[in-house]
This record gives sequence, C-alpha cells and structure tokens, in this order.
Amino acid sequence: MQQTVEEPAPRALPGQDAGARGRVPRHVACVMDGNGRWAESRSLPRTSGHSAAEATVIDVIEAARSSGVQWLSLYAFSTENWGRPSNEVDFLMQLVRRVVRKHALFLHARGIRCRFLGVTDSRIPRDLGRDFDDLMTLTAENRGMTLTVAFDHGGRRDIVEATRSLLRSGTHADAVTEEVFAAHLPYPDTPDVDLVIRTSGEQRISNFMLWQVAYAEWVFPPVLWPDFRASHFLECLYAYRHRERRFGGVQPNENGASRP
Repeated sequence: MQQTVEEPAPRALPGQDAGARGRVPRHVACVMDGNGRWAESRSLPRTSGHSAAEATVIDVIEAARSSGVQWLSLYAFSTENWGRPSNEVDFLMQLVRRVVRKHALFLHARGIRCRFLGVTDSRIPRDLGRDFDDLMTLTAENRGMTLTVAFDHGGRRDIVEATRSLLRSGTHADAVTEEVFAAHLPYPDTPDVDLVIRTSGEQRISNFMLWQVAYAEWVFPPVLWPDFRASHFLECLYAYRHRERRFGGVQPNENGASRP
C-alpha cells in the first residue's frame, strides 16, 4: 500500500496573505538557462555548470510544491541541443541519469507525479530511457504536483506530430478546433502554462511548449540558473500576482468596456 504523505500548507509569497494564495499560477514552466555562462565566469568547463544546476532543480521543485503550484515544467534538453559538442551531450546524458536515480524516492515521497516530454530520439541511451520509464511508473498514482521534464523536446515537433495524429484519425477539416487539436498533443491533460521563468536575462522562447505558452506571462530574472534559488522563484510568483491577465481583452472600464 502506498504511504500517504501529509502535505504542508502552501508557502506564502512575499507580502501575501491567506486570501491571496489563489493567485498562485497553476502551471509554471522554467527555461533553465545560464549553466555554461555560470561555469565560464568561474573559468570552469561548461559541464561544471550543468552539475551545479542539480541543486537549483531540487530547490525549485520544493519551492513550487510548497507554494501550491500544481504543474511544474522544466526545460532540460531541447531537440536543438543535440548540436552541442558530443562530450557535453554525453555528460548531460550521464548527469540526468544520475539525478533521476538519486532523487526518485525523494520525488515519490513528496507525492509528485513525474513525466518526460519528448524522449523520442534514438540517440538517448537505453538505460536512461528505462530510468525515465521507471520513475514515471513509480510516481504515476501520485496526486500532488505534476513535474514534467522536457527532454529531447521541441515545441514545433510536438505541433507537427499532433497534426500527423489528427490526420491519421480521419478528423474532417471543419471539425478541427483548438480543443480537438490540443487533444493530439503529448499529455493533453496538461493545462496551459500561466507563468514562464527564463533565467540568465535572455528573452527567447527557444521552441519551448509553443502551444501551451500562448498566453503565459513571462519573467526574465537576470540570475544564472545554478544561482537561482527558492527565494528567486518566490519573487517570480510575486511578480505574476501583479500582472493583469486579459487574454486579448481589456481592463474593466477601459475604453468604455466592462467585464461580464
């Protein structure tokens, strides 16, 4: 029988009272940028930056879970990253395998359901693919936060594959709606992203969850990913609270308009 883990109350954001906790974004996605620059600034090999990122990943997962975030997506390896030097790619494959095996029981004990978005390239080592499958199986029944690791992921590829799936299904063109199309994307139960955090100050989408981030709010903290910690994550949630999300509409009474 699976052991039940008592969940702590969601962590309050800076200056947040209990009534404001409903403004915590449901789905937060992170573009974990700056590992290489972090290492280079210390005259270290780029691989040292990737190793240093492990502590940040665990810190952010804990901060998201305890803050009441229900879905957390982390961009770990893109389809374009295969173009990096082979020694760096090999190192990343070994590092990710070590991290997955090291923290599997920790994630399970926290009630976190784990998923991997992408993972279709034949160059991914079989042992790593098995570790991904084992972690997903281990945590499949968990009902806490859902953690999605985008690995060998490309937003354009997901859209192309969804289109192929839609065509194979025989759906008539006039029957295609956004909802019908989205049902053919990987993990169609994943809600749209509310907040994207891209560290290091760079301001690019980088082919990340293109369909799901259509109306997301973006925050670009200048801190490099290995230095990003729970306090920075909470600052990003605080910034989100003060955004006016209009989804193409207008604010109340703006130009004479009012909300229904």
